[in-house]
Amino acid sequence: MVAFTDEHEMFRQTVRDVVEREINPHADDWERAGSFPAHDLFPKLGALGILGLEYDPAYGGQGADHLFTVVYGEEMGRCETGGVAMAVSVQTDMATPALHRFGSEELKRRFLAPAIRGEMVAAIAVTEPDAGSDVAGLRTRAVRDGDEWLINGTKLYITNGTQADWLCLLARTSDEGGHRGMSQIIVPTSTEGVSVSRRLDKLGQRSSDTAELSFVDVRVPVDHTIGTIGRGFQQQMAQFQNERLIASYMAVGNLGLALERTIAYVRERQAFGRSLADNQWIQFKLAELLAEVDLLRHYNYACAQAIVDGADQLTITRMASIAKLKAGRLQRQVADTCIQFHGGIGYMEETWTARYFRDSRLLSIGGGADEVMLRILAQLEGIGRA
Repeated sequence: MVAFTDEHEMFRQTVRDVVEREINPHADDWERAGSFPAHDLFPKLGALGILGLEYDPAYGGQGADHLFTVVYGEEMGRCETGGVAMAVSVQTDMATPALHRFGSEELKRRFLAPAIRGEMVAAIAVTEPDAGSDVAGLRTRAVRDGDEWLINGTKLYITNGTQADWLCLLARTSDEGGHRGMSQIIVPTSTEGVSVSRRLDKLGQRSSDTAELSFVDVRVPVDHTIGTIGRGFQQQMAQFQNERLIASYMAVGNLGLALERTIAYVRERQAFGRSLADNQWIQFKLAELLAEVDLLRHYNYACAQAIVDGADQLTITRMASIAKLKAGRLQRQVADTCIQFHGGIGYMEETWTARYFRDSRLLSIGGGADEVMLRILAQLEGIGRA
């Protein structure tokens, strides 16, 4: 059973305060702008230790236990704009974990430490136009030329793509097919040949800038490789577990806030001479969803405890896949119910439900679609061909 300490709860209040002070008041403006000022916000988060919770203090991290990451995820999930929460989680749990685990001392000091301080914005560059969930099908190539990589290719759906100072790029570094022969490479976006091909216009998560990136004869030193050359796929698969877990932790905060708001609304809204909350169907539906959120919350806690206890990678992969699958589906169900119980006003852009409906849909797609999570689980259970 997970036991949060007073220190964890104090940190929870710290994150909630910064969300309510530095993010939520600007949510509408950032949504309209289609971006938020990451280079202004991230140093504020870095100063509070939020951007490097479990990382080595030698690079500015907090050296904290994984339960602090759970707390951070739940509270960041209460952002009134999902795009900012997504962008922050890219910095903490998608672009930097592999660098912290496998990177050289030099790479950590040059790129991880300033990312933890919030002075540099990071992005993860894996997805391509013809290789989304099928990571093994990516085509971006890095060919060795002496002490440099010569990189050519395209990356798509890159969160923080227009603001990033550096990328954790996954590229093919040999002629081996499938998942073999890939490497993770740090690519500074100021490098000649790196460009933003286009800024993407998304259904939701609109406060987060998302881009297509182009790489034309980009040269970076071979010593910018994270970990072992040729092991990039395996390193990225491990990094995906961080992404899937933080997504599920954030979903709990997001789901809880949405249900709190909807319960408050149905208590106040009068129809046919009584409040909507007096209708037994509405009571039962909301009670059922609250129960589902509680189950997800405690499954997340079981995942976190497994990490604290040092569980093996296959166990973490299975648990993270289940958590993300269930979180994405529950988000869709709750978002639909919230709009339904608000009625016509819930369909209006002036109401928070409209943004939540759009923002929540991504969780079943990004970081591995629901179908990928099911495929992983089927393979781990020995169902069908491995």
